[in-house]
Amino acid sequence: MYIGRIVSVARTLDDRLCAAYRVSSRSFPNRTAVAGEGKVSIVPKPGHEMDVYKNPYIAYNCVRIVRNGDVAVVTNGSQTDGIAEKIDQGMPPRDALALVSLALDFEKDSYNTPRISAVVDKKSSTGWLAIVRHDGLEVERIPLYPGRLWYVATYEENTITEARGDEFPAETPEEACDFMLGGGVFAQRDNPVTAVAAMAGDRGYDIFVKDAPAV
Repeated sequence: MYIGRIVSVARTLDDRLCAAYRVSSRSFPNRTAVAGEGKVSIVPKPGHEMDVYKNPYIAYNCVRIVRNGDVAVVTNGSQTDGIAEKIDQGMPPRDALALVSLALDFEKDSYNTPRISAVVDKKSSTGWLAIVRHDGLEVERIPLYPGRLWYVATYEENTITEARGDEFPAETPEEACDFMLGGGVFAQRDNPVTAVAAMAGDRGYDIFVKDAPAV
């Protein structure tokens, strides 16, 4: 089943928060995740740079770490920066997610692609998921239990509900990327391209990026 992009929030069995993102794409699979200082960007692979002129939504920061390393923001679009900046300025995650989601709205492409967003906060030990579709907005605080993951996707599975969950066996950000690309429930979700995970560490969040195996 193809469900498009996916964001998730989870808690590891040893009680560390994790936010993760998977790019799944049928139209623009030639993309990768590039990690920088406190952020990760989704960009076209070398040789495919002109794809951004075909679709302006395919390149963006998908991860930002803010609030002195306490908060990880993970999304499928340009809302990453707006949400991160509002939270860094002191706005609660719920308000930042709602405000920026409403301000930017769903993507105005041929699919009316929803904007999906995830936030985890080490200081308050909380996680949030948000989605803005053409027909509504949802922002939910997620009950994070050890060894469990919640997710929301852009298509098909694009409502926030406990049914969108799974066991979460990952112990490292690399294992979290592997899980997003093909573990558990995601093994039955088509067209993986690349994954990113931000997992709480001793200082801030440990970040890992990984492309799906070539097929």
